[in-house]
Amino acid sequence: MVSFNHGRENAVERFVEKHQAQITGTVSCFDRILFKGHLPLGWPDAMERFISRQGLRIKDFGAFVSRHSERIKQHARAMAERAEQAGRPYIHLNGPVRKENIAQSIARRDRITEGLVCILAAVEACHSFKLAYGKGRPRLVSARRKCLCLYFYYLDREFGFMHVRITSWFPFMTQVCLNGHDWLARKLDRHGIGYRKLDNAFLAIDDARRAQRLADGFIRKNWPRVLSAFARRVNPLLRDLLRGMDYYWVTQQAEYATDVMFKSPAALAGLYDRLLKHATTCFSAEDVMTFLGRKLNGHFAGDIGNDCRRRWPGARVRHRMKENGMKMYDKHGCVLRVETTINRPSEFKVRRRGMRRGKRVVGWFPMAKGVANLYRYVEVSRTANRRYLDALAVVSDPVPAQKQIHALARPVRRRDRSYRGFNPAHPDDVRLFAAVMPIFYTRVSELLVLKGLIVSVEA
Repeated sequence: MVSFNHGRENAVERFVEKHQAQITGTVSCFDRILFKGHLPLGWPDAMERFISRQGLRIKDFGAFVSRHSERIKQHARAMAERAEQAGRPYIHLNGPVRKENIAQSIARRDRITEGLVCILAAVEACHSFKLAYGKGRPRLVSARRKCLCLYFYYLDREFGFMHVRITSWFPFMTQVCLNGHDWLARKLDRHGIGYRKLDNAFLAIDDARRAQRLADGFIRKNWPRVLSAFARRVNPLLRDLLRGMDYYWVTQQAEYATDVMFKSPAALAGLYDRLLKHATTCFSAEDVMTFLGRKLNGHFAGDIGNDCRRRWPGARVRHRMKENGMKMYDKHGCVLRVETTINRPSEFKVRRRGMRRGKRVVGWFPMAKGVANLYRYVEVSRTANRRYLDALAVVSDPVPAQKQIHALARPVRRRDRSYRGFNPAHPDDVRLFAAVMPIFYTRVSELLVLKGLIVSVEA
């Protein structure tokens, strides 16, 4: 069981303290997380041995895999036909489209609350094999080829909106895509904790501390068992031809977000513009490396960059370190999200057993993608988000100062007489301001000397 030190790891202490009057709470959890499953058939030698165990020759490979590929497709059509609510759509897509948007629109249209939403089929590139001819007998070699890929979209009772993808050609690579915010929402429902949620963001949570404890339980699930159960739904060959084989599950991509929930869009709007400008212009390559727990030195080989992009209805800044990175953006105008994305975990270290100088020792080694390291993904990402928000704590909200300036510039009426407001662009006001400031500075400095806060006052 993994526990977190919230006193040190809570990613937002300094930032929240500075802006606490405008903030209702914070929560850190996985956003989009993509798992990928590999059968022990992913390399040519293993596939050749498998073909041999079936009593077939290598030249029979094409007919053999075509027959079982058709079983995958027929199984998907049968699932769609026998699904709840008199069947679900099976749609063959042509060209690049946003599959998630299609599935969500179908769920809304048909008012799906649980179960299979639809099955989308598309021809896409995948890892597979091909026959290679040369001296001696034919052999199998790895190859990129196109095959029909099937996407099963669900509104799952535990995980919410999600999908399972399987390639219809050997070695039947399977991926499961989940959203941690949807999972957490269902946990909050079961524990009776009120919240407001829009899309994949919580706008407010009644008990943010308790919600954080629930969110931390995501990594404690038996992920190989959970993911293999989804794979058995979509791959009928696991019942006979592939009986006894298990998928090896890895974390292909993980987005871990820290959300700071503001009271209203107005509370975040002015501050966010300054945060965006500061993150874009002030964070250097060395800062980005520091956020991610690395040091920039002469041995680093890779690219680091910042990218600020305006998009409807707001803007976001993204920092890239090789295939990993961080983002900051606003969700629905009232949630400030800092998010760490890990695509290449080997850039980070995990404490485990390994070989060093011919001896088996316990030490810090490059992190692998296996789901057993999911806890370490959280540690790395949460620490990165904390450092990022700590660095943003130097930025002040301009709204209070703007209100004071507006009050100074506003005309007032006293005893039936009107007085114009202070105008910093008017020459008379500028001269008055220049005359008053030295006197004001001297009086304040003398007061600080008396209180022992400074040593002396310079003329």
